[in-house]
Amino acid sequence: MKRRDLLLLGSAMAAGARPLRAQQKAMPVIGFLQATPQNPRVVAAFRQGLSETGFVEGQNVAIEYRWAEGQYDLLPAMAADLVGRKVDLIVAVDGLSVLAAKNATSATPIIFTSGFDPVAAGLVASLARPGGNLTGFSLMMAELTPKRLELIAELVPQARVIALLVNPGNPGAEGAIGDVREAVRAKGVQLTVVKAGTESEVDAAFASLVQRQAGALLVGADPFFLSRRDLLVALAARLAVPAIYDWREYAVAGGLISYGPSLAAIYRQEGVYTGRILNGAKPADLPVQQPTTFELVVNLKTAKALGLTVPPLILAQADEVIE
Repeated sequence: MKRRDLLLLGSAMAAGARPLRAQQKAMPVIGFLQATPQNPRVVAAFRQGLSETGFVEGQNVAIEYRWAEGQYDLLPAMAADLVGRKVDLIVAVDGLSVLAAKNATSATPIIFTSGFDPVAAGLVASLARPGGNLTGFSLMMAELTPKRLELIAELVPQARVIALLVNPGNPGAEGAIGDVREAVRAKGVQLTVVKAGTESEVDAAFASLVQRQAGALLVGADPFFLSRRDLLVALAARLAVPAIYDWREYAVAGGLISYGPSLAAIYRQEGVYTGRILNGAKPADLPVQQPTTFELVVNLKTAKALGLTVPPLILAQADEVIE
């Protein structure tokens, strides 16, 4: 074959290869939406789960991060922006984020983490068969309320009034109040509810605890509170109010005690679910999961500062003791 013929053949083969390369799927993009500031522990756990299904950020998957920094009113625009960018999937890592994502799209797959009942909130048809474009993880916060109340009552048996701090802007706030009210009634103590959705309201809520003669505080599950955990812990220490929280992060920041699901375990599983959907699974076919790993963390340094003796039974049950 002449050289001219070889060149023509090579050009034809190259022209034929271009459409094939164009047909190759572009790198999938995940939208990551969170109401609070970035939590490196959560992101690392999510990436770990992704890697278990064969996806590594920057190599064969991209992630568009959106942090609302506790400004809930930004979430709808952030969710709409991710949908507009045609991400392959949205990971909404708290209840408020998932509501924003759900309102933004009925087509893009959404994986959520929700502190309130996802069936009652209309996110899914049922836990076993979600039935739409959403699936994820229900944190069972209401179910854990009696356990938290029991723990703080054991730590502060002299408390006759227990306060509950909730964010009125959280859709699950009223349900949480009802759950705690029932649990408190069974304990024979009085409940007082304080509400806060901004830092100034948090200051006012804590200041009112003394006036209300609250002997202990139960901090409700809320992404805004978690993002301001240093403030909450500092106020509880200043007023010498024993408080129990939902996440380990509070106790690490100096909070007295925390009991709740393991954030790292949840977001690793969320990464796994994300990988499965990117590999072709449908949200409607993936059941909503509930946590199986829980963490009880006790801060003995804080207990000592409050003049409290932690019962041996609580110490024996603790997954982590901070000294």
